[in-house]
Amino acid sequence: MSSSTLVTWDGPDDLANPKNWPLRKRWTVTLIMSSFTFITPISSSMVAPSLDSIATELNITSSTESYMVLSIFVLAYAIGPLLIAPLSEMFGRVLVLQLANTVFLVFNLVCAFAQTGGQLVAFRFLAGLGGSAPLAIGGGLLSDVWLPEERGKSISLYSLGPLLGPVLGPVAGGFISQSTTWRWGFRATSIADAVILVLGLIFLQETYPPKILAKKAKRLREQFPDQMFHTEYDTPELTKTGILKKAFVRPFLLFFTQPIIQVLAAFMAFVYGVMYLVIATFPQLWEERYHETAGIGGLNYFSLGIGFVAAAQIGGRSNDLIYERLKATFCLEQGRPEFRVPIMSVGSILIPSGLFWYAWSAQYRLHWIMPNIGAAILALGTTMSFQSIQGYLVDSYTLYAASAISAATVLRSICGFAFPLFAPYLYDKLDYGWGTTLLGFIAVGLGIPIPLLPWKYGPLLREKGQSPLKTLIFERDIVGQLLLRLRRQSRILSTYYNLRAGA
Repeated sequence: MSSSTLVTWDGPDDLANPKNWPLRKRWTVTLIMSSFTFITPISSSMVAPSLDSIATELNITSSTESYMVLSIFVLAYAIGPLLIAPLSEMFGRVLVLQLANTVFLVFNLVCAFAQTGGQLVAFRFLAGLGGSAPLAIGGGLLSDVWLPEERGKSISLYSLGPLLGPVLGPVAGGFISQSTTWRWGFRATSIADAVILVLGLIFLQETYPPKILAKKAKRLREQFPDQMFHTEYDTPELTKTGILKKAFVRPFLLFFTQPIIQVLAAFMAFVYGVMYLVIATFPQLWEERYHETAGIGGLNYFSLGIGFVAAAQIGGRSNDLIYERLKATFCLEQGRPEFRVPIMSVGSILIPSGLFWYAWSAQYRLHWIMPNIGAAILALGTTMSFQSIQGYLVDSYTLYAASAISAATVLRSICGFAFPLFAPYLYDKLDYGWGTTLLGFIAVGLGIPIPLLPWKYGPLLREKGQSPLKTLIFERDIVGQLLLRLRRQSRILSTYYNLRAGA
């Protein structure tokens, strides 16, 4: 009878383990991953200053349809991660990332040759599906490579891309549309993405532990065919179809069974939607109220960029420092995900502060520096909140960090798609003052209490979520079990509200 041997790391210092890679190699991987997360958001927002010229050339008559050209890319961000993140947890991070990025490259380039509004919207959506891969995979990759006490700086660099990209995109797009045609925006981003793709092929290596150990087990089986080798991640009781089904259901499972993901996703979604609303309406503000050209008006996006970069420096360093100090204060060998929350609390105060400043300085047409200061404060708070939330999710769901972040990304991307669509109606009715102030009040209502929940009740909420999570991960009929649990939760809520109504 053949013996069965568990394949694992060759000790705590095994260099095959990505967490033991040399520091330079880990930062190289992180930098390339950040480059992927930077280039696709640039493409998402580069068309913002060119919407009028695109509408004229492609005969788009409705303002809603015009904004759809911008935001359809972000809608794809809501769908792509649900497919891409599970695939990365089956076939590895690098292969899925490169294939998805190739899809983005092809359809982003095709956008430059669109002849109708419908074609441009369709091509933008398909490009967004491929472009969502870095957002879906990046958090999982950082979890693979960095120890918890090291993740703050890496997450600060990684989180810059999704936020700094939408800022620099309109700056470049403004000058491109002013100097040549909007089509060159797509060509330029495609060229840049091709360079990043090549760098990824050269420098990126697989980081997902189950995939690395599976390859190691396969090599051992080839060397010793008379022995049996397995890893702790093997699921021999499941077919490939069953594994695939379980992987695709995992993001939904995480979202519907983990209260902490639901809470953080709601806050992140609102903030992301507000940020895209500001980005989409920036050209209108500077051209109509400050009478700046598209190129000069695009320079105002640098105020958002200053806030993002400042947050990367402040938030990244503070995140690791606070994490270490809290770990020492509580005399713990290993930190808790809740140690990421203090930065979120600061960010949640800065977000409404920036919105109120931006609202009334734009309303009364104060000096152009004033709305820019408000936008910078908003960007600073947004980035610090994102860093904290992503760090919390990565620390809480290390092996399935990609699926956890994807579950939160869905709601975020839907808001990023929807908010710019109602922006014209919001500002037509309430103008910049009260329109943006309304968003600020909502930010206060969400941002002040939400950071307190994971800090005070995070361990309890994660503990409550672990039981259904473990059960569902290892059961065959994962879809049926998930639906059964959702029905039970629905009945409990219905009973609760009926009792309250009776009282």
